[in-house]
Amino acid sequence: MKKWLPIALVMLLSACSSTPSKTYYQLPALGTPVQVNGTPASRQLWLEHVSVADFLAQSGVVYQTNDVQFVTAQNNLWASPLDQQLQQTLVTNLGSALPGWVVSSQPMSSDQDVLNVTVSGFHGRHDGKAIIQGEWVLSRQGALIKRPFNLELKQGEDGYDALVRTLAQGWQQEAQEIASQAARL
Repeated sequence: MKKWLPIALVMLLSACSSTPSKTYYQLPALGTPVQVNGTPASRQLWLEHVSVADFLAQSGVVYQTNDVQFVTAQNNLWASPLDQQLQQTLVTNLGSALPGWVVSSQPMSSDQDVLNVTVSGFHGRHDGKAIIQGEWVLSRQGALIKRPFNLELKQGEDGYDALVRTLAQGWQQEAQEIASQAARL
């Protein structure tokens, strides 16, 4: 009987120490891309680059625990690099917000508007808010618009699912602001 006790103990301990499962998140593109069929687009916009701060370039979703401390989740991960997700969803959201325009992540011609975005905050915060910060630069034939953005959006509920949805809503909101400025340029 004593021979089986160590084996039973090992089996019991291994059953209790299961590894937490990983969850992967993809930002939903909330806009619907507008198709331009057969009619020439009046304007073209090349989203040249979206860059993120180093602390956001990790695979985990970032959460700010107090005024100076950030943690990167180990089991709640981005399904693809955050900068790529931000660029893809921004192209879709801008395409929806700018009907008649062709919005692309690839260069199209020499007569195109060019947009570059730097994201310095895209994370959750201990007070239940989603933070989206950074700046964008839009150029058209030598004219430049440079705007900072700083959004603090209240999450409707707790959890990473709600955080990612709130971040996506804020990103769409910023796309609307960029579209508004681009239409005026």
